[in-house]
Amino acid sequence: MNSVDPTFATSIDFYVILASILFVIGAFGVLIRRNMIVLLMCIELMLNAVNLLLVAFSTYYGKGDAQIFVFFIIVVAAAEATIGLSILIMAYRNNKATDAGLFKNLNG
Repeated sequence: MNSVDPTFATSIDFYVILASILFVIGAFGVLIRRNMIVLLMCIELMLNAVNLLLVAFSTYYGKGDAQIFVFFIIVVAAAEATIGLSILIMAYRNNKATDAGLFKNLNG
């Protein structure tokens, strides 16, 4: 028989550590990298780390309130990716590069 041992249940500490690691990787990526595609992916990674924590705490405390916020964060992340990628495509068409330094020239 293949039964699950209840003493081996994953604690909330695992999710907090995993989400912290994901968020720190995303934050370092935003601070260090210059490529706009990588910056957008790092922002998505940070948002997903927050989503992971919200779902973990929601499940841990037995309330579904935080999962509503997760839905809205996913919607905002999808809109951010759509608008960010469209701006990035237009910048690439004009400058033939995706460097974050190109956006310094946008001030009017």
